[in-house]
Amino acid sequence: MTTLTNKNVLLGISGGIAAYKCPDLVRKLKAAGANVRVVATKSALEFVSPLSLQAVSGFEVACDLLDPAAEAAMGHIELARWADMLLIAPATANTLAKITHGLADDLLSTICLATDAPVFIAPAMNQQMWKAAITQQNIAELAKRGYQILGPAEGEQACGDVGAGRMLEPVELVEALAEQNQPQILAGKSILITAGPTQEAIDPVRYLSNHSSGKMGYALAIAAQKLGATVTLVSGPTRLNPPAGCEFIGVKSAQQMYDAVMQQVDKHNVFIGCAAVADYRVDEVMSQKIKKDNDKLSLTFVKNPDILASVAALPKPPFTVGFAAETHDLSHYAQDKLKRKKLNMIAANDVSDTSIGFNSDHNALSIFWPGGQQRLAKNNKDMLAYQLLTLMNQHYDNA
Repeated sequence: MTTLTNKNVLLGISGGIAAYKCPDLVRKLKAAGANVRVVATKSALEFVSPLSLQAVSGFEVACDLLDPAAEAAMGHIELARWADMLLIAPATANTLAKITHGLADDLLSTICLATDAPVFIAPAMNQQMWKAAITQQNIAELAKRGYQILGPAEGEQACGDVGAGRMLEPVELVEALAEQNQPQILAGKSILITAGPTQEAIDPVRYLSNHSSGKMGYALAIAAQKLGATVTLVSGPTRLNPPAGCEFIGVKSAQQMYDAVMQQVDKHNVFIGCAAVADYRVDEVMSQKIKKDNDKLSLTFVKNPDILASVAALPKPPFTVGFAAETHDLSHYAQDKLKRKKLNMIAANDVSDTSIGFNSDHNALSIFWPGGQQRLAKNNKDMLAYQLLTLMNQHYDNA
């Protein structure tokens, strides 16, 4: 994933209990390569000391709107020009209201008006305050204006309530900023991605499927867009929401996924087959529900079309990336699939490890291509998506 190297990140802290996390947030921003300065409201400094923030950032904390020590006594202009990114964390309900309505009665709210840097807002407040109609109106208006809203998360709150309103953790905020700093390395590329499981009907109430959640394929679709690509996502049934901005095609069976891919593939120069497609389907789907009349039931299966091999065998195939979910001999089976199906690249993962793979938010991938390989260590699937697409792009240019 791209870091925040040499990015000037201005951290705005308002007066919520989550402010105690800000020294750690500053430390993690600096670890990602950012230059960090802090501006805090007076109430924020009731929750976190300016000395601790200065120690981790290397700069005095700015608080006063008119600071004689600032350039021309106009610190809001100086800091507004310095910032490449403005992150407000925590952002209280009061701060959200100020920004929405253009108030400028302290240093932080004034900087929001004076900067042309992208603004990221990490709300943090009591769950009832978050649900309040006026807060939701303010958030919707800020999002409409182009402010990036990060969170909030759900969970137990300082007041004892449980619900939405917790500030995202520092590591999540750093990752969100770093994602926005991605260079558009996939600009001009059109990527077709398959994701999720397929369902193969047995009768009107039963089907065969697998444990795929679709999370890896959806993460790839989201990351590809942020890297500049146009994306079409063909997905089997999942519990995930279609990524905003993608052309989305929902299917159920392997045959339906095959048909959708073959109709779309000529429009794309990259194909990533991330779906867990059923290899077989029932030869004859019963028109009525099968009853428990016998102790044994025999079903006859026939092979489903091989989507990945069919795409790679086209007269002018796109750059084709496959996935291999294996339980043993991962390297052997992945490299065999790479060669046998004439793929440009394959990503293999060990689904026997219950901490990664199916239904998990984390994964680890072994990437193979003709003449080379690379291991992507265990990470969340969002981060792995960026790493895989970056590696794919390097080999696309040499294909």
